[in-house]
Amino acid sequence: MWKLEETARGFTLALEGKTLLRHSEDAPMLFAGRGEEKIDMYRGNFDITDRVSERWALRYAGAVSSGEDTVLRFVHPCLTGELRVTVTEKDGVLFLDGAAEDGTVNRLYLRLAAEKGEHVMGGGEQFSCLDLRGRLFPIWTREQGVGRNKLTEITRLADLNDRAGGDYHTTFYPQPSFVSSRLYFAHLGNYEYAELDFRDERFHEIGLWASHFSLALGTAESYRGLAEKLSGLLGRQRELPDWAMRGIWLGAQGGSERVTALLDKCRRGGMEIPAVWIQDWEGKRVTSFGKRLQWDWRWNREMYPGLDELIARDPDTRWMGYINPYLVEGGVLFNEARDKGYFVKNAAGEDYLFDFGEYDCGVVDLTMPEAFGWYKDVIKENLIGLGLRGWMADFGEYLPADAVCCGGSGRKMHNLWPLLWARCNREAVDECGLGGECVFFMRAGAAGSGAYSTLAWAGDQNVDWSEDDGLPSVITGALSLGMSGFGLHCSDAGGYTTLYGMKRSRELLLRWLEFACFTPVMRTHEGNRPDDNVQLYSDEETIRDAARLSRLHSALLPYMKACVAINAEKGVPVMRPLFFDEGADERAYERDNFSYLLGEELLVAPVVKSGEQTRRVYLPRGAWVHLWSGERFTGGEITVEAPMGKIPVFYREGCEHEALFRTLAEDYR
Repeated sequence: MWKLEETARGFTLALEGKTLLRHSEDAPMLFAGRGEEKIDMYRGNFDITDRVSERWALRYAGAVSSGEDTVLRFVHPCLTGELRVTVTEKDGVLFLDGAAEDGTVNRLYLRLAAEKGEHVMGGGEQFSCLDLRGRLFPIWTREQGVGRNKLTEITRLADLNDRAGGDYHTTFYPQPSFVSSRLYFAHLGNYEYAELDFRDERFHEIGLWASHFSLALGTAESYRGLAEKLSGLLGRQRELPDWAMRGIWLGAQGGSERVTALLDKCRRGGMEIPAVWIQDWEGKRVTSFGKRLQWDWRWNREMYPGLDELIARDPDTRWMGYINPYLVEGGVLFNEARDKGYFVKNAAGEDYLFDFGEYDCGVVDLTMPEAFGWYKDVIKENLIGLGLRGWMADFGEYLPADAVCCGGSGRKMHNLWPLLWARCNREAVDECGLGGECVFFMRAGAAGSGAYSTLAWAGDQNVDWSEDDGLPSVITGALSLGMSGFGLHCSDAGGYTTLYGMKRSRELLLRWLEFACFTPVMRTHEGNRPDDNVQLYSDEETIRDAARLSRLHSALLPYMKACVAINAEKGVPVMRPLFFDEGADERAYERDNFSYLLGEELLVAPVVKSGEQTRRVYLPRGAWVHLWSGERFTGGEITVEAPMGKIPVFYREGCEHEALFRTLAEDYR
């Protein structure tokens, strides 16, 4: 399936007829170097600089075959010894494992052959770009930032006040993988800091802070085939329970009395609510940022008296909570972890405490088996034991580069941390026998998180319409993550971040709910400043409109279950780009479509601009039927009505679930 063809002073390597690596003296594919980095963290935002002192283009010194493996040899006069790359094929995937014999090498750069006009997708969850071509993407998990566009006033203010503005590439869930329109994928198996550089038309460059690398390459006849191979390599999500895909998860807080009153109010208004998400089950704390939580993961009986009884007497309602891998200084769990020696350390060997926004926390060392097991027990006893059947497993991005962990340096473990956090939650759920029932959702991720996480959520978007950090960015994030092998995605309906004069409007909330209705999970969040935002329960009109969408979401369950089952079995994401089945359609690659395929049979075009009552939609070729009007279209660009409550949705004519879609149109017209 792969072929190495040597030239005068180089080679080409092709996989299934696709030339992926090309090396010559004039155009080398492998470089080694030395450098020194500086990494500064402030509340999960990282300033990273790299000073490369030396970089050499390596010379090809020939290939040696050994059994089923082939070893490519590279040399340079400035290096001691060789850099050898072992090429191995397994289950249709080609693995290249390289290591430099010179112990002073700490920078490697690999180049893959590129073509003009080629499209590249993936990189984990990227909110500003679906096609990554033309830009550089650092692979370092971090806060996504506020605004995420250096040309906007919101980003300027966030940078000025809190060093938190972010940029086009900042994300909770970066991944050193990409999928090419030439129908191959590349995945870097390292967790050290890396960069995906797509700025040159001649090649794609992967930079890495290490002396060794592991690169996986795979090809297929379609994006569908690539999704299956890549997710098979990284791990797939299990199917969601039915309750998770019904109605709306109500996000509320403030204590037993307030939450139950809001739940009753929404249900009286006709809203289907299978789950109530109370992030402050462990108590609250108020900072200048807004309402936050008491990071000592124990039931707050003063705020939520009788919560255990409330949960027990209503088995049809799932109650959900919140946890993260950090413990606030002075808390009961903090003191226990400190006494047991379970925190990561600083260079002086002391517990590494740092500022999470006006309070200091310790980081539980998830690389220490005893600490990992202890924290897993916290989840089992304090959350699952209370009766919670899901939670937000938040954060995972804040491990400082200069921390000292049981398993290695913070710099080495930083990108791996979200995966360890996901595994801790997954093992707690499975060991309690709730693998098919309990749902935890995560914003941070790493390559391999998909094997443990039950659901990804997009993080802390602004309560606005901005393309880089508002409603439109969630669509891009879901599609890029799906192309990276993680196919189950949701978001905070209405957004979260409420700063610098931003306030959630009723229009934004309902448009976001319309979009969420056509995703696996529909969930709300009050935001960091709830009093500034229109809420799901703010008035009777909002309750009425949200109730209709909740029932519509429940009615979609048979179809949604089929989509989620395909993701679990084959790794084909639930939400897919328009080009997924039409790879040669150049128009389908344009990000400003802000549309997606929901499974095999639906195309969804959310309204992403304030005030819009019509929507320009691009349809791939084929016969499409407008869900609300029944009008038939045959592809191309169209304009349709998009009144509140009825975003443009189309189904494939003659599809398996056509009868269901017709019923939906009649019942919810």
